[in-house]
Amino acid sequence: MSFSADAREWKNWVSLVARLVLGTVLVVAGALKVGNLNGSVHATAAYQLIPYEAARIVGFILPFAEIALGIMLIIGFFTRAMGLFGALMMLAFIIAIASVWARGIAIDCGCFGDGGPIDWETASKNYPIRIAEDIGLLACGVWLIVAKKPFLAVDSWLFPPVEEILARQDRRR
Repeated sequence: MSFSADAREWKNWVSLVARLVLGTVLVVAGALKVGNLNGSVHATAAYQLIPYEAARIVGFILPFAEIALGIMLIIGFFTRAMGLFGALMMLAFIIAIASVWARGIAIDCGCFGDGGPIDWETASKNYPIRIAEDIGLLACGVWLIVAKKPFLAVDSWLFPPVEEILARQDRRR
């Protein structure tokens, strides 16, 4: 299939938008945290889901993982696998936010920087919004998993479809 034929398929454009949205959000979220790793640790620990030492490790690693995953999504490298990792990350965030909400813990999610205790009124207004945002990002990741092939992605050039490889071999004969 040629570029112009690919460009006419709406699913390819949805894949591109899903990749860029999820990737950009992850890069921005990670970049805002990487400058303040102690704040990232504090935000992770505020969820009270894992012991502090584990939260410390997660808080330090998470910004770098978000940036790496986001860059790979933006360039379209191992798109389906990165879509899976992105979807799993969003699912974990949804569960974490729902957990603090259900337990009556009032925190800022720390999604884009410092998190930690806040007043209950603000937290209870923010939780559904953050969960809805993460559901949208989860949907982007799921779309990338089920999409046939990435569009305008490094994968398209590195890993062409088997049919395309076979067609090239047939033309050479």
